[in-house]
Parts: sequence; C-alpha cells; structure tokens
Amino acid sequence: MTLFKDPAFNFNGLLALGGSGYGSAEVGEVLTAVNTINKAGLSAQSYTETFKTLGDQLRKPPGSGKPDTQTTRFRALRAAQYYAQALFFVLGSDTPGSEEALYKAGRGAWDAFCERCDPVPVTARVPYGKTPLPVWFFRPDSSGERRPTVILTNGSDGQNVDMWTYGVAAALQRGWNALVYDGPGQGQLLFVDQVVFTPRWENVVTPLVDWLSARPDVDTGKIALTGLSMAGDLAPRAAAFEHRIAALVAMPGVLSPWLGFPPEIREILIPGNKEKTNAIWNKEVVPGLSPAEAATLKKRFEPFSAPAMLAARTGKMFTDFYTPATLLKSLDITDVVRRIKMPTLVLDYEFEQFYPGQPRQMFEKLTAPKDYVKLTAATGAQLHCSPMAPQQHCEVVFDWLDEKLSGS
Repeated sequence: MTLFKDPAFNFNGLLALGGSGYGSAEVGEVLTAVNTINKAGLSAQSYTETFKTLGDQLRKPPGSGKPDTQTTRFRALRAAQYYAQALFFVLGSDTPGSEEALYKAGRGAWDAFCERCDPVPVTARVPYGKTPLPVWFFRPDSSGERRPTVILTNGSDGQNVDMWTYGVAAALQRGWNALVYDGPGQGQLLFVDQVVFTPRWENVVTPLVDWLSARPDVDTGKIALTGLSMAGDLAPRAAAFEHRIAALVAMPGVLSPWLGFPPEIREILIPGNKEKTNAIWNKEVVPGLSPAEAATLKKRFEPFSAPAMLAARTGKMFTDFYTPATLLKSLDITDVVRRIKMPTLVLDYEFEQFYPGQPRQMFEKLTAPKDYVKLTAATGAQLHCSPMAPQQHCEVVFDWLDEKLSGS
C-alpha cells in the first residue's frame, strides 16, 4: 500500500488511485505519475509539477483522434482529480502563488465534466451571507420524479471531484439525487472569495435544504446529509439544528477537529491571550520549523484564515496563529451531539490517522437512533476515509441510507 515513503504524500496518492473505481482517476496514469515523482525525488515541487502536467494533458484532445463526448467528459473528471492532487501540495512548491490559478484549473475541469453529464446537473448560487454557495444538483434523469436526495459535504481540503467519488456516482446508480456544494472554507469560497470556515454549519446547510425543498423532484421527507473527513464534524453540527434532515452520516465521526493537530501545536494556543500566543508562535515555533513542516501548517491553517492563505501564497508563514487556532477550537461539537434526533451512521476506519478514537466517542454520545461501522484492513478499507476503497465506503453508506429512508 506504499506509493511514497512520506505518509502525507502516500495518503493523497492513495486517494487518487482509489478514485479509479468511479472514473475520477486511471490506475495507469496515477502509477505512472508516482514513478515519475519518485524518480525525480519526492517533494512538493515534483508532486505538484507531475500532477499538474497530467491534468494539463487530459484537458487537451487525445492524440488518437477526435474525442467523443464521453471521452472528453471523463478526461475532464480525471484532470480535476490530478489538479486537486497538485493543489494540495502547491504551497510547499516553488510556485505557491499559483494556488488560485491551480484551483481554477481544477474547477474548470470539474465544470467541463458536469456540462457533459446527462442530464447536466442543475447549477445555482444559494444565498449565504454576502457570498452565495455554488451548488451542483445531480439527478439520475430528467423525469422530474420525486426522489430521495443526499447533500454531500466536503472536508477541510477536499475538492468537488472527491464528492463524485464519495457519493454522487453511487447516488445516481441507486436512483438518488445528489447535491454538491462549496461551503465557507472550501473550493471557490476559500480560494477565490477568501471566506473561511464557520463553526455554525447549520447556517450553511439550512439554505441548501430550503433550496432543495422548493424543487418538485426532491422528496422532502428523504433528505440525507453526509460529511466526509472534517465534515464528520460539520454535518453533525448542522443536523443538530436543522431537523428537516432525515438521516445523517459522519465519515468519520469527529467531535473536535482541533484535536486532530499534534499536542505540541495545540499547546501554543493560550485562550484569551492573543499577544502571548502569537509571540510564542513567531519567536519560538516558526524559526524551528523545517520547510516540510512549514508547508504542512500553511496548508492546514489556510481554510481558517484568509491572511494565512495569502501569506502562504507569497512563501511566508502566517504571523497570527491565535485567530485561526481559536476558530478551529470553536468547531468542537461535543456538547451539541445530544441534540441530534435523526438516525445517524458513524463510520470509523482502522488505522484512522487524523481523528483516532473520536468516531467511537461520538457514537457513544449520540442519543438518536444510531449505528457504528468500522472499515478495516481486511478488505483494504483502512485509513482515514478508506482512500483505497471508496466503492466499499459508498456501499456501506447507501445501503444504510436505503434501509433508513426507504424501509427496505
């Protein structure tokens, strides 16, 4: 299961490889890229360059002749995957200032894919504060039949293509509608509009439910909500207050994203003392960071601070640690989980590397009808979000949703 010796690069490479089952990657393309990167010497630079080049190649017509619609469509989907791979590590490369352009390349590939779907997903801008939420509403057909619908929520660093892999394709195969969206701290709202995460995710989901409820092709009694990765915190938070959600899936269950950071990072934060916190950060911590450690922290903190993101794009480390760290800490939902009323599935993963123990803790705190499933190495579904087994992952999720919402 080892593509790269570095765990962070390896995990992302496995995510790309796993997407092959739903057409959002190609095994040969990914493994060829892996070999190219390892031959050049693994680094953020070689990783970003290699996957960006692969994305660029797929956005051009193949050399074998004029492509038909399906060829162009799935080449665009794979390009979106590879641009997302490059985007993840661009802040550690020689060209961190290309981050927004790289995001837009991936978004352009995603939109090109969507434009060639049949039926084409309905797109809209759902009201949210001063910055509307971009949404893509996928339907199995254009019949207008009222169907169960799943709202798919991304995590802190995923892209739209990940929602195809972890829900849209599976939903369409089963006759469900699926809604993909960029929330604050994600996609367009982060990289272009510079809107960071909010701890009140119900303010994000409620407008989406309003929008879906106005559609005649949505069964309003069967609207489900899923949350992938850090959205295993966001989706439960929303469901605790938005009671029109009929079923909830946390993938995995996350009570506190802040606890996903190492203790030596968390202990820097001194609540109520911004000046002292930032003095420790800038004088004692930042000078001792290796380039790889600095790049990781830039990436992990950018969804919580626009100034941090903008500094990273110039190759600099952010100086205000206190503000994004405080926001991260405020995402803790330990005290609101008991408010969840709808049936809830909590997923866990063997060798969960970011939020170990938290899925089980969430399950135990839930007072709603609940189920707990742990995906394991016995079938290659280990690690955070089962990167090598998204098909197994979706089978578990949609079988459970079908049971809870269809009564079958």
